[in-house]
Amino acid sequence: MGNCQAAEAATVVVEHPGGKVERIYWSLSATEIMKANPGHYVALIIASIPSNKNGGPSIKQLKLLRPDDTLHIGHVYRLVSFE
Repeated sequence: MGNCQAAEAATVVVEHPGGKVERIYWSLSATEIMKANPGHYVALIIASIPSNKNGGPSIKQLKLLRPDDTLHIGHVYRLVSFE
């Protein structure tokens, strides 16, 4: 019991534009994801903690990756269309 959260954290999560979520259990390059998904860039999702104490929404930013960048376990990425 309680091991599913640890297993979920030990993945690379890739969010597709249509809402599909892909989990990969090893690190890989952005090139590999872009080759499998032509017409898309890979972006790292950066979520910041709300600055106010009222529990306001967290702010999410996207950082586009270069093709030779590595997608790391424990991070969430999103495919961004350039078409």
